Amino acid sequence: MNKKFLIIFVVFIFFLTIGAGCKKKTIEQAAKPITLNYWRVFDGQDDFAEIIANYNAQHPYITINYRKLRYDEYEEALLNAFAEDRGPDIFSVHNTWINKYESKIEPMPEQTTMVYQVSQGTIKKELVAETRILRSLNLKELKQNFADVVYSDVVINNKVYGLPLSVDTLAMYYNQDLFDSSGVIDIPGYWNREFQQTVKKLTKLDLKGNILQSGVAMGTGNNIERFSDILSVLMMQNGSIMMSDSGQVLFHTIPANSENKSYNPGLMALRFYNDFANPVKEVYSWNSDFDNSINAFASGKAAIMFGYAYHLPTIKSMAPKLNFLVAPLPQIEGSSSSINFANYWVEVVSKKSKYKNEAWNFVQYMASAEQAKTYLAKTKKPAALRSLIAEQREDLEIGVFADQVLTSKSWYKGKNPILMENFFSQMIEASLNSPEDKTIEIMSLYANRVQQTIK
Repeated sequence: MNKKFLIIFVVFIFFLTIGAGCKKKTIEQAAKPITLNYWRVFDGQDDFAEIIANYNAQHPYITINYRKLRYDEYEEALLNAFAEDRGPDIFSVHNTWINKYESKIEPMPEQTTMVYQVSQGTIKKELVAETRILRSLNLKELKQNFADVVYSDVVINNKVYGLPLSVDTLAMYYNQDLFDSSGVIDIPGYWNREFQQTVKKLTKLDLKGNILQSGVAMGTGNNIERFSDILSVLMMQNGSIMMSDSGQVLFHTIPANSENKSYNPGLMALRFYNDFANPVKEVYSWNSDFDNSINAFASGKAAIMFGYAYHLPTIKSMAPKLNFLVAPLPQIEGSSSSINFANYWVEVVSKKSKYKNEAWNFVQYMASAEQAKTYLAKTKKPAALRSLIAEQREDLEIGVFADQVLTSKSWYKGKNPILMENFFSQMIEASLNSPEDKTIEIMSLYANRVQQTIK
């Protein structure tokens, strides 16, 4: 063996040995199997099948077990499961529940470490494992990428407690046939005399003053879908501060920075709302004898109702032939900016999860523009991401809701949002037909009761 050949042979053996020592691991060798349990309400397995499949292609060692629960059993099932240490790794909470569940939620970490399955090689392809450290979304990016209401709701003490896939907004549903038969051409855009005159035209009474056809489902509590949201946004549009930064309930008071110290915006909003259920008012069009507002609207007995995008399939299934449209939520005429109301769910990670790293990675993956887009296309819901809103504005069904996302707001309703809504219903009923001074007392009473749920 000549010297030149010997050198080549030694070099070949050296690189062969080095190559054997640096052999890439397969995904099975690099990562142990993990199962993430994911609980939600309303949306089914099919709505997430594509997202989960895309995620599994990158992380085949992770199994996502998706479970849909009924809304009326959801919270009890969650709390029981957590108490018995069998709760989900990922679950959804309503945007008004985040403070309530804060002690059970793991905030988003600064980074996640994940094993990816990647394809390598030019001639012979092979699947190998690759470990990557991924920086999480920071506060600045959250503010830039999502609607403002998301930042307000999910950030507590500079920590992110969840991310949404969509943000729904309150809008005005109206029956086109009833508008046409009543000679109403213009859709009211403001809570002013125009809106009131429209309601008067759409309301039909018999000789005894009984309502045969309601112009608008407003004025009462329990038989109006999302009545607390309607009253809340009226107060907010009118200038009320629902709650201070320190957690003080203030919707019943005159704001400290108000130029008009004799004008109580919350009081005026409540009285405006009540008038539609007050028989002595010209705009009387609703009472507690009516069926739920959705049923009344679907049956053609109510010309206007207020609801969210998620109400669309319900109304269509109840009344397939109903000729209805959706318009933006009316605003205060002359106001410098629009204020709408947000209602949505946030994906969070359990503090008790054994796989917080992987769970948060999946939540961020779902909330990314590419993956969220597939979810929104299946569920027909308005986007939470700014980058997806422009495209949705042109959608015939959800365009109105999407167009309001950037101006939507919400407020924390305490540790028991259901109890808070009961208090709002009682306040509405107690103040109906009451004089102004009595209404102020009633508002103060129920503001104090709502304050107790904050504690």
